[in-house]
Amino acid sequence: MIYHADLCFSIRTILQSMFTTDNVFLFIPNLIGYIRVVFGIAALYVMPSQPTIAASLYLLSGILDAFDGHAARYFNQSSQFRVMFEMLTDRCMTMALLVNLATFYPSWVFAFQLSMVTDISCHWIHIHTSLLLGKRSHKCIGPSENTFLRFYYTSRTFLFTMCAGNELFYAMLYLLYFTEGPLVLGTDLFRILLIVCMPIAIFKSLLAVLQGYIAWKNLGGLDIQERQQLKEKKFKKPTSSSLENGYTGPRDQIMLQECTAGPTQGP
Repeated sequence: MIYHADLCFSIRTILQSMFTTDNVFLFIPNLIGYIRVVFGIAALYVMPSQPTIAASLYLLSGILDAFDGHAARYFNQSSQFRVMFEMLTDRCMTMALLVNLATFYPSWVFAFQLSMVTDISCHWIHIHTSLLLGKRSHKCIGPSENTFLRFYYTSRTFLFTMCAGNELFYAMLYLLYFTEGPLVLGTDLFRILLIVCMPIAIFKSLLAVLQGYIAWKNLGGLDIQERQQLKEKKFKKPTSSSLENGYTGPRDQIMLQECTAGPTQGP
């Protein structure tokens, strides 16, 4: 009985420390993220030959993606570490699955390559430009920015639908290589899900292209402003107040902006 009581006390102490810790690496949502990585690696390992196990682990990892966001808000453990870790986990898992699909469907290799290039490049430049603009997160889209992207990142329901539909589309494409799945109303279930999720996957790719285009446009705007500032410096010496404040150019002014639009935590 004493051993049981000590064990319960130890478990309670550990849980309380997890809820109150300031160590970002031990935040509840980040621990969920680590579990996602384990499930993802296991799914990739058995993917070539064990479709049921691979698909289950892959989709389970995707489902946990929704829970870590809720955990971050519930336990007040939001962090830049989690946002970046979550995004990289999503991108790497999808890329690894697409590589496997390219071996299953060699005639569609170009389509898979195009999907990977678009996904990685557009997300990377969007995040890079967001940081240069001084935003707290790449999910911060201001009221004056693109309406579609703002709705995409501020509506948790829409964001979850897009991400889940995209991952489900590729998962069904993977499963269809091995089996058509159970029959539902006389039609193969996996094929039905593939057809339903296909428009979602296409639309999400278009949104990625849109955010990539806007990011490149904003990055070019930063360069133009800096060049204009350099031209002005040739004819005007910097004021003492600007030197005291450490102001060196338009990018410093942009970096002072705060993003106040919508939640930074996705599903």
